[in-house]
Amino acid sequence: MVYITRREHFSAAHRLFLPDYPDERNADVFGKCSNPNWHGHNYVLYVTIKGEPDPDTGLIVHIRHVSQLIDEKILQKVDHKNLNLEVDFLKGKVPTSENVATSMWKELEPGIRELGGILHCIRLEQSENNIIEYYGE
Repeated sequence: MVYITRREHFSAAHRLFLPDYPDERNADVFGKCSNPNWHGHNYVLYVTIKGEPDPDTGLIVHIRHVSQLIDEKILQKVDHKNLNLEVDFLKGKVPTSENVATSMWKELEPGIRELGGILHCIRLEQSENNIIEYYGE
């Protein structure tokens, strides 16, 4: 089994809060990330695909096609956006890095499969200290 990873970057704003909670409770649960005036991150996204290379081409999938899929399904929707308000695949979810990573998996997995690969991992770096990895259900 061979693994290939594509790295991408995006910037986005969000607020971690539950609308049913008063501001004080949101602050207790989510800390400064519940700031009513939002805050942002410069995210780094890693999409890792696994599979057996084609015996003729030597490729699992063409990385250019992976990049195009990530751009269409993820980056065009999240880059310089408000994750709470503007991202269809996050509607109704608190945009924690955990929810963002698992939602990105659901957006990308069918397309990766169509390209002939198997989605292995979504790694989302919210900051140099906060990193999420998701390996599917």
